[in-house]
Amino acid sequence: MRNFLSYFFEQLETKIYKFNGNGNGKHAALEMPTYGLRFESTSVLTDVSANLPEEKPLNKAINQARHYLLSNQNPSDGHWVGILEADTTLTSEYIMLMHFLGKVDHEKQRKAANLLLERQLPDGGWNIYHGGPSEISASVKAYFALKLAGYSAEEPCMVKAKNCVLAKGGIMNTNCFTKIYLAMFGQVNWQAVPAVPAEMILFPPGFYFSIYEMSYWSRCIVVPLSIAIAKKPHVPVGDDLLNELYLVPRDKVVYRLKREQSVWWSWHNFIIDADSIFRRYEQHPIKFIRRIALRRAEEWMLEHTNKSGGLGAIWPAIVNSIFAMKCLDYPDNHPALVSQLEEIEKLVVYEGDKLYLQPCVSPVWDTAWAIIALHESGVPGAHASLQKAGKWLLGKEVRTFGDWALKCKVDEPSGWYFQYANEFYPDTDDSAAVLMALQRVSLPEDAHKEKAFLRGLRWIQSMQCDDGGWGAFDRNNNKTILNHIPFADFNALLDPSTSDVTARCLEFLGRVGFSKTYVNIRKAIEFLQKEQEKDGSWFGRWGANYIYGTWSVLSGLAAVGEDMNKPYIKKAAEWLVRVQNSDGGWGETIKSYEDPSFKAIGKSTPSQTAWALLGLFAAGEIQSGAVEKGIHFLISKQKEDGSWDETEFTATGFPKVFYLKYHMYRNYFPLMALGRYCNLTQKA
Repeated sequence: MRNFLSYFFEQLETKIYKFNGNGNGKHAALEMPTYGLRFESTSVLTDVSANLPEEKPLNKAINQARHYLLSNQNPSDGHWVGILEADTTLTSEYIMLMHFLGKVDHEKQRKAANLLLERQLPDGGWNIYHGGPSEISASVKAYFALKLAGYSAEEPCMVKAKNCVLAKGGIMNTNCFTKIYLAMFGQVNWQAVPAVPAEMILFPPGFYFSIYEMSYWSRCIVVPLSIAIAKKPHVPVGDDLLNELYLVPRDKVVYRLKREQSVWWSWHNFIIDADSIFRRYEQHPIKFIRRIALRRAEEWMLEHTNKSGGLGAIWPAIVNSIFAMKCLDYPDNHPALVSQLEEIEKLVVYEGDKLYLQPCVSPVWDTAWAIIALHESGVPGAHASLQKAGKWLLGKEVRTFGDWALKCKVDEPSGWYFQYANEFYPDTDDSAAVLMALQRVSLPEDAHKEKAFLRGLRWIQSMQCDDGGWGAFDRNNNKTILNHIPFADFNALLDPSTSDVTARCLEFLGRVGFSKTYVNIRKAIEFLQKEQEKDGSWFGRWGANYIYGTWSVLSGLAAVGEDMNKPYIKKAAEWLVRVQNSDGGWGETIKSYEDPSFKAIGKSTPSQTAWALLGLFAAGEIQSGAVEKGIHFLISKQKEDGSWDETEFTATGFPKVFYLKYHMYRNYFPLMALGRYCNLTQKA
């Protein structure tokens, strides 16, 4: 059987594709190199079972980290997956969901309440990331969940919570989705809920306010929620459970959203006025249009649960689909409802006498980076563990057209998603990471890998946006006016091009032979140059924050052959050196998303230290004092079992609203940094 290199050379030498990107949705041909698939062999082992000589602390650290990672591989199919931790809002919503369904598992409720009590802050509230301040919506949800679980307002923990909520503006200061959930339980009036008309589903693709102009996660959340809002359920738990959280008596609350008074017309005012019209329409909808809209929304919801780990394979969409199905009078044994409830239970994490919920799971992402880290550390591509993981990743390729195909035209679907199953929604970030991992793995059945690799390559190219960058799940998902919609206060209605995702795609394309001589690579570089901050850093949309963004961009630029001595790149490297902590590590608090003056300020963490080091390596900084101190930090903080500890949240769901902690980040990224350092210093 032909090996991967010979096959790829044959493909590249016999076909030159032209990749246009002119925004007309046609990508009939792709620009591809006609020579040279570049592989960067990082193997330092001559035998797959050999360890590095341990007379050096670096070698010992690599051996231990590698052993730890390999020992945590799933033995049956070869994938990796770590816990994906979020804040307490999901645990609160889990209790709310049980009461919505009228089926309370009291043991699970008790464990969920224990988690909420453990996470309560000294001021009585709950935060949305480790070390962060109390946040109003998370605090109100936790308070309500505890009330549902049987805690009275007079208990000390509840008194503290109430005082915290009132100090932060009271229940009416919560975000839109919190108000919607509370309205279902009668705790706020439905007038407090912005319009989410089910009729949106009838807008055709391409229409300015179509659901397909929203991000994938937004449409998966909003479509089922529009059904629930149209039905306006009322769960009888007592309508006065949260009256003490109102600053103004509930019957005195003014519900009209505030217009900008300084100007006669603005998009904000236009959307507010439209919301008022839709709210009045909600009181007396045109019945036959509403019936059509609800039927279409239901069909869309059910269709998008196929081949997926629940609707969108994310917690809020799955929960909202359950709300919608019950509002549509689905019986408890309806297969669609049962499947969504099963997916909910798969997200529960038990921790002693407590439980909490993951927002989703991350096996594809974790497996790709685990392969890359192990290969960087010297594990050959023919190692059985990498082969097993590579086969598992190949089996996760998307082979059907999803929502993305409305704006991205390719002959064959491809891409990889984040979770175990999410067929409608592959993303460019995961796909680039997977393809970089597969590039490192030697598989016996090369032909299957080769075809999947080429499909994935073409798909990533076709997903490039008109501005030169890449978004995560869609092309040109960037109509910023939509951010003014009242229900979009979760700060992530759209999925525009971002620096970190663009850089990941560039890094992959550079590894397969693309360089800055290609027009679309130059467009991507120009996009990144425009996105650079004045101090030299880049914003991190999906990881915290400027350290993550800067590492990603430097790696991408180096891979496509950008001159790493250019002033703008040197400025970025100098910024990384300048923000190093005195202990040799790097850290950045989530607070930098709200206040950029906190960028790269925070307790040193293994993952962020690894990102900074990898960024410096890409910029050509290998044997500098900053690098040596960073390597020493990672070695000194490693535990005996080869792992690292990290309590901080270092990843992002929605900036300013929802943050994440990947439990595997603290292990595979440090191994990747140590392995690459070992390889680079050996070559020097």
